[in-house]
Amino acid sequence: MEAEKKGFFQKFLNVIEKTGNRLPHPVTLFFLLAVGVLVLSAVVSWLGISVEHPGKPGENVEVVNLLNGEGIHYIFTNLVPNFTGFKPLGVVLVTMLGIGVAEGSGLISAILRGFVMSVPKRFITLGLVFAGIMSSVASDAGYVVLPPLGAILFLALGRHPIAGLTAAFAGVSGGFSANLLLSGTDALLGEFTIMSAEIIDPAYAANMTIAMNYYFIAASVLVLTFVGAWVTERIVEPRLGEYQGKHTETMDKLTRAEIKGIVWAFVAALVASVLFALLVLLPGAPLRGVEGEMPIVKSPFMKDGLVPILAILFLVPGIVYGMVTKTIRSDKDVAKMMADTMSSMGMFIVLSFVIAQFVAYFTTSNLGLVLGVYGAEFLQSISLTGIPLLILFILIAAFINLFIGSASAKWAIMAPVFVPIMMRLGYSPELTQMAYRVADSSTNIISPLMTYFAMVIAFAQKYDKKMGIGTLISVMFPYSMFFLLFWTITLIIWMLLGIDLGPGAPIYYTP
Repeated sequence: MEAEKKGFFQKFLNVIEKTGNRLPHPVTLFFLLAVGVLVLSAVVSWLGISVEHPGKPGENVEVVNLLNGEGIHYIFTNLVPNFTGFKPLGVVLVTMLGIGVAEGSGLISAILRGFVMSVPKRFITLGLVFAGIMSSVASDAGYVVLPPLGAILFLALGRHPIAGLTAAFAGVSGGFSANLLLSGTDALLGEFTIMSAEIIDPAYAANMTIAMNYYFIAASVLVLTFVGAWVTERIVEPRLGEYQGKHTETMDKLTRAEIKGIVWAFVAALVASVLFALLVLLPGAPLRGVEGEMPIVKSPFMKDGLVPILAILFLVPGIVYGMVTKTIRSDKDVAKMMADTMSSMGMFIVLSFVIAQFVAYFTTSNLGLVLGVYGAEFLQSISLTGIPLLILFILIAAFINLFIGSASAKWAIMAPVFVPIMMRLGYSPELTQMAYRVADSSTNIISPLMTYFAMVIAFAQKYDKKMGIGTLISVMFPYSMFFLLFWTITLIIWMLLGIDLGPGAPIYYTP
């Protein structure tokens, strides 16, 4: 019976891997989607399908044919503006300039190492999962630093190194959409959501910010930290048993220079934060909104100022740390770190070009608006709303994540479809995005197509030569399922209580 279960599980994993590998490259996928939108706009326009605009009663909206004379003129004259005006592109690149310096100087690695090594032994599992979750603020740095560090730490404590590796991997990847701070993920996904909300209600979208999920992702850190630690100590470690290998590890403590660098970096971050706070909190300050109209929530700081401020809060401490530890000796080193970061973003820039065309065609053709209206009417006709609808959406997104690893690529496809549908049903774009983030993060750790999955296997094989895709997924599966379960329950409770997901980000949408 056990052999049959393993056989079925292995076959399931093989299907996921083979299906994912057969999918075209994301660049090709979005090119095909863009072409598909053009063809579909012509067909639907020819059929004469129209809907009443949900935000403007009495006004009919028809699908615009993008393959007639005017449409072809639009395609060629807007190819460059679509790309240069693609908001997620600038948002991500600016944020990564700051993060790149903090990472290149060694600040992020030192903070993660120092935190994990300073946690008391009885809280080490909690500390490791927490550090993994928090590492998402530095984009993908946690994948490189924490799994091998977790293995070393557990082995040094006489525990199974694979348990330490999986606990860190669960925090880094499974908890990627939870954090006490805003990150590049908030900026990237938030811009896609805002652009999709504009399809239904441009006025509503104009007041949305990239911090739309902040309250919930901050609360999620506590939930996922305890769930991840519980799964490690109650399920994964007992299953792994006692480590039989002869491999031993020692951990290098932070040097005096690194400790001094972290202290001065913290001081720099604190000073910068105080200065930014003064630009928002003082009456009449440049980044403060109109008095009497929620001057902080509805302010230039929340709307357009968060991204540059986020970049600076990484850049300044990174430079200070580098100067103290001598990893930065001149302005040339800072420029090189920024350039190295931008060079690593080459694929993202290419992907942004084709995504920008897809999104622009989808919006200009009015297909998103028409699909949103018909989709909402269909769901209402089968009485699928509320919590069942939310759960179904989460399960669909979680399943798709097994085959397409990129969170931004998936959301670029799904947001223009699902955000309008959910808005038509009375649910905010902020809620739809948060439901997507719950699903996407939870199944990252069991997707063999996730970018860093092979690297984690390589780390694990240092302690278990037999470790392969199926073995790692079988170990990570409990994390994935418990994260998905408890995170979904938390979101449902949040939804029932009607608590805002972030500053000025309600659960329900009101036109």
